[in-house]
Order: sequence, then C-alpha cells, then structure tokens
Amino acid sequence: MSYEIEIGRGKRARRAYSFDDIAVIPSRRTRDPEDVSVSWQIDAYHVQTPVMAAPMDSVMSPATAIQLGQLGGIGVLDLEGLWTRYEDPTALLTEIAELPCEHATARLQEVYREPIKPELITARLAEIREGGVTVAGALSPQRTQELWRTVVEAGVDLFVIRGSTVSAEHVSSIAEPLNLKRFIYELDVPVIVGGCATYSAALHLMRTGAAGVLVGFGGGAAHTTRQALGIHAPMASAIADVAAARRDYMDESGGRYVHVIADGSVGRSGDLVKAIACGADAVMLGAALARATEAPGQGWHWGSEARHPSLPRGERALVGTVGPLEQIMHGPATQPDGTLNLVGALRRTMATTGYSDLKEFQRVEVVVAPYDPM
Repeated sequence: MSYEIEIGRGKRARRAYSFDDIAVIPSRRTRDPEDVSVSWQIDAYHVQTPVMAAPMDSVMSPATAIQLGQLGGIGVLDLEGLWTRYEDPTALLTEIAELPCEHATARLQEVYREPIKPELITARLAEIREGGVTVAGALSPQRTQELWRTVVEAGVDLFVIRGSTVSAEHVSSIAEPLNLKRFIYELDVPVIVGGCATYSAALHLMRTGAAGVLVGFGGGAAHTTRQALGIHAPMASAIADVAAARRDYMDESGGRYVHVIADGSVGRSGDLVKAIACGADAVMLGAALARATEAPGQGWHWGSEARHPSLPRGERALVGTVGPLEQIMHGPATQPDGTLNLVGALRRTMATTGYSDLKEFQRVEVVVAPYDPM
C-alpha cells in the first residue's frame, strides 16, 4: 500500500526514505561473525564481497581495480575517463587534486575534452586482466554504440552501461538511440545497466536481459543533481522499489534473477548494511573508496557529471583520506565513523541480526527511525 501526502491542493507526492530515515532491527537469533557469508556471484563471476567500485577517475585506476579485485570486490574502470584519454594521467590527477575550488569545474571540463583513444581502452583492460581479477569496464549510453566493440574485443568480463539515469526507451529526434534490448541480446558478455530509481524503470531494464541494474540518481557525495536539476531519489525507497521489480520479474520470466546494485549514497558501512537490508544484492562504492590512500583522487572525489561540457551536475568534493584500501575494506578500523572495515561491519550486523548470507539478510526487519545525531 502506498500513502501519498498532499503538498498543496494541486499536487500529491509519495513519501520516500533515505538511509538515514531507517534502521535495521536485531532478531531473536545471533551468530558468530565468522559463520556469516558475504560472498556474491553475478553471472559466472564469484567474489568474496558484495562490493563494486564506481567507475570514477577519483576512485579507480587499473592498479586500484586490480587491488580491489584481490581484496574480494570488483573494480570498474571508467572507459571514458583519463586513463583512456591520456597515456599517463598521473600528473593531471595531481593537478586536479591541487586546484583551487573556484577553478576545479572549468579545468575538469578542459581536461576531459581530450579524445578517447580506443587503443588505450584495450591496453587498460589488458592490464587489469593480467592482474588475475574480474575485468569490468563502464561506458555511458551515449558512447556505447561507438566503443562497445573495442571493449568486448579487449576481453571484458562485465560490461557496465552507467549513466545518471538510463531507460529502456530513450526517445531522440536527433540521433538513433541505443536499443538496449537488442544490444544486450546480441552481446556475449553480461551487462549491468543503470541508474534507475523506480519500479517501472527497473522492470523495463530487467526485460532487456541485463544481468544487473544499478539503483540511484543524484545521491552521491560528488553529485549536485538535486541543486542543478531538482532530481533526487532517496535510496532506501528506491532500492525497495527496484527489489520489488526484481521479484515480479522473476515471476514474469519464469525464474530469471536480475541483481540489484545500490549505486549512490553508500558512503559508510551503515549505508552498505541498509542498502542490502532494503533488497540490494551488492553496492557500488564511490566516496567510500575514494578515501583510500591509493585512490587516484588523492582525497578528492568527482564523477562524470562534474565534467559535463554544458551543464555540470557534480563537483570535485573533498572526502579526505582515512587509510589504505585494504583497511577500508577489511579493517581493522581505528575510528568509529563507518569509514573503515566496511565488510567487517556488514558481517557484524548480519551476525547480530542472525542471518547467515546476503539473501537471507534481505529479509531483516527494518523500521523508519529518522536520524537524530543527539
């Protein structure tokens, strides 16, 4: 049942909840954290943790993608980022980190005008493959038709099509839109596509044959979408809605399971826990991993929205540095704010609430409990 609120006489709206609005409730049973499994499998790829890295230049380089894979996650490289535009973007990354705030956006727009070089896509994905981990790369819907063949021929394991919002039915009078259903059907590799934030949008994306859908819009630490476009999707409600679409699509398709991946507003371990409690199978982390000492952003965080040539909907945000990537993922934590030992925190919560694996934990009791810092 959906309850609406009257905003004014001419408009009604549905109440939606963010992660801060909800809390997980313990049950009658508890477990030892060592008896809890947090492993995850999408298509043929089994990983030890339900964590993907957001394809952002401040988070992922080929080296950090390999490192995250070795730590039990999946690193996703932005195939439209600096690593596929420049032979060695190290000096540019340092320059971006040192820019005065008032000049950051203009310089990002300038730096990303450099054309994407297909041979660098091939080289970067080959480098990750040589690291012995799952190879994942991301393109925007606008660039997919141009570059997908290069990506597939380079031997990608997981193909991510990621945009601020992605629909199964894009209408354009100026260019032939990407037909997701036909594209995914003809592709030989599993595709993860998104973002989306509603039941109906997710259901349509699932019907394209995607292996997973990304949930989220405008909620990340580096997004200004709410200010620029007035669009924002509170993540707890968005994930629950998309999880309902997954359930109904399973019935419709005769049992085909599509993974739900929370992409946005998952900045700390408590957010990761709540994302899975609301129905996500895994999370895509940006700011949480941008805080690593190895992160290319050097304590700063930005996404593709920040470099848009005509309407930036993101910014270079200061997230700071809290520790090595291994400590962020697996601890030990040396501070209690949820920025370190993300996987350990998930294990602890699952053990405290009595659940042994991620699918079981999606059934945990959740209550609406607005955040009170006092």
